[in-house]
Amino acid sequence: MPVETSLSGGLEQLAFDNSFTRELPGDPETANRRRQVLRACFSRVLPTPVSNPSIIGWSPEVATLLGLDPLPQDPELMARVFSGNLVLPGMDPFAMCYGGHQFGSWAGQLGDGRAINLGEVVNHSGQRHVLQLKGAGPTPYSRTADGLAVLRSSIREFLCSEAMHHLGVPTTRALSLVLTGEQVVRDMFYDGNPAREPGAVVCRVAPSFTRFGNFQILSARGETDILRRLVDHTIRHDFPHLGEPGPDTDVRWFHEVCRATADMVVHWMRVGFVHGVMNTDNMSILGQTIDYGPYGWLENYDPDWTPNTTDASGRRYRFGNQPQVAMWNLLQLGNALVPLFNETEPLQAGIDHYADSFQQGWRKTLGLKLGIADATAGDKPLFDELLAILAAVETDMTIFFRNLAHVDPETIGTVPPETLTEAYYRPEQVTTEHRERTLAWLRQWGARLRAGGTGWRERARLMNTANPKYVLRNYLAQQAIDKATAGDPSMIAELLDLLRHPYDEQSHREPYAARRPDWARHKPGCSMLSCSS
Repeated sequence: MPVETSLSGGLEQLAFDNSFTRELPGDPETANRRRQVLRACFSRVLPTPVSNPSIIGWSPEVATLLGLDPLPQDPELMARVFSGNLVLPGMDPFAMCYGGHQFGSWAGQLGDGRAINLGEVVNHSGQRHVLQLKGAGPTPYSRTADGLAVLRSSIREFLCSEAMHHLGVPTTRALSLVLTGEQVVRDMFYDGNPAREPGAVVCRVAPSFTRFGNFQILSARGETDILRRLVDHTIRHDFPHLGEPGPDTDVRWFHEVCRATADMVVHWMRVGFVHGVMNTDNMSILGQTIDYGPYGWLENYDPDWTPNTTDASGRRYRFGNQPQVAMWNLLQLGNALVPLFNETEPLQAGIDHYADSFQQGWRKTLGLKLGIADATAGDKPLFDELLAILAAVETDMTIFFRNLAHVDPETIGTVPPETLTEAYYRPEQVTTEHRERTLAWLRQWGARLRAGGTGWRERARLMNTANPKYVLRNYLAQQAIDKATAGDPSMIAELLDLLRHPYDEQSHREPYAARRPDWARHKPGCSMLSCSS
């Protein structure tokens, strides 16, 4: 793998401080072959070179965060680096070892099967960010797979990472999307019809990519000494405000992980995001959204909807079950940490803290979505009734909440306001009973607003900060994929620009805020997706 000495565009100023590989035990074997890796947190491995890398997606905000030029002045050089063709001085590429529960069952060793961490960059503000290539070739953890990624899933990951950030949802970021110039064989629907698709690599960026599963695999193998070292490393580098590791700090750390996870899930529920694969190996220790696979956006409000074809029968990871699954995953993390605690009560207290944090956060969030700044437990019947109304007929969640800010509850008549009926996918489903139920709720909502004393302008402002106008609707992502696959990546940049300002009125982009078109109801990529990428 070549190492470049003449660099530009900010690459020459990247300061690498690779604490993970410096401070934690690594795999002594250097051969890149699939195997069980014992008594190690990682394996060093180089990306697989590709034939013709070219940048088709770039985030100026993430580039600036890292100290790079906002826009690449030498796209060819950047494509070489962020496809993995060029290893910079100071990089120490590696793949993590971790395990996890997949769909509720322990799966043993999993690990970074198609992700390679290039190194840890410390920016001008002293912030640490890991650069990780997804789709850069096989690692010892690839099992029977090739470690590559295809364009369709890479576009979805690149766009959604940045969209979630601008929505205010805790998330990993994405710097670049590189087309490799090669073809990758995938059976998209696991139906025995594999096809060749364009290959791609996403450069993901996060303070840490440590997952619940990193701790689980060490605990499951009885490697308690290494588990201790990983916890200490995580506290020192990712939670330094908690102080030096020790019994009390360990407790505070676990409680903070629980709180951060609750905050993340509250935000998912606020914007209608469905992760799709909430396995414990896909849960960030930082409470950031990680691993954008078969995710989806709730268009018509349906708590039972899952975007994952693999989950279609059990619906374990459906929208409405995400809070419960997150708590179950935290319980598994707590179980993995038991060997380090003298008692289990602090771990149980952390789980209880998650439940309390989620309930309080969700109540406050629903209040903000409805313009109620002082929401209390007494508002639960009002909230529950609205969610039941939304689920009763096909109602676009994003449009309904956004348009509700335009409704004056003092002028409610005998039919729901037209601005709300714009959210209905099937107007014929709206019965007289449903209209009356909606009107009754609107009147109750109006009475609650009057009791709270929130003025009209302040109410609308609150609601428009909690309710986005633009989200990465599933069919929009698929349209960008279709165009890019045909050789036109322009819609990637268009959507990225749109989603930088999801709460703003963008009059020239109104079509992007419209309901899902009927042709997209069951179209592959627009309704459900597989884990194939």
